[in-house]
Amino acid sequence: MSLPLLWPDWPVPANVHAVVSTRAGGVSRGPYASLNLGSHVGDDPAAVAENRRRFCVAAALGHAPGWLNQVHGCGVVRAPVRDGVTADACWTQTPGVPCAVMTADCLPVLFADRDGSCVAAAHAGWRGLADGVLEATVAGLPVPASQLMAWMGPAIGPQAFQVGNEVRAAFVTQAAEDAAAFVADGARWRADLFALARARLARCGVTAIYGGGRCTVSEPEQFFSHRRDGISGRFASVIQLVEK
Repeated sequence: MSLPLLWPDWPVPANVHAVVSTRAGGVSRGPYASLNLGSHVGDDPAAVAENRRRFCVAAALGHAPGWLNQVHGCGVVRAPVRDGVTADACWTQTPGVPCAVMTADCLPVLFADRDGSCVAAAHAGWRGLADGVLEATVAGLPVPASQLMAWMGPAIGPQAFQVGNEVRAAFVTQAAEDAAAFVADGARWRADLFALARARLARCGVTAIYGGGRCTVSEPEQFFSHRRDGISGRFASVIQLVEK
């Protein structure tokens, strides 16, 4: 089955398989049109199930991911997991086990080590990012941070992400240099999630960082966006190992 999918461009080993869905090619209707993969946003459960089936086939996953109950925290679990496990990141060393996160403005970050021995996926909205979800994911992997590569998927871009003083303070009080990721916009700020993620990854030892820059808000034909639409579906970023 052919769907318009995105394939991350990063120099991972050949046994690392990563893919990102778009909003096209599914059966959902209305604000969820059409490839909504989220079962928690009010869409018809039968449509979500069919969308997930289509995505897994088109993405050549082999097995469906265990879909996480994401709570904007920093919990990390080892896959395989059952659907509904509460966490915002998952990792595995087992070939054929997909790690997946769903987003619609938050930042998805995929990880792989240089030897192709482990992979991970993390959901990093501003709250999770400030609480340390990326650092927790890196710390939970069985390889040194210096051996990891990270790829940042589509998320709300800095021109669209307007935030208040409390969001800026959540980062700047931890690292003064993060002030560079915020640009004043009247009484508020425009925040660069990609820059914040790069800085936090670098501080915990991950310097091989790829992707970033695709804005969910400004590409309505490609991506769901909660900030843009209010009621919205979700797309997925998935990574897995395949047999060498």
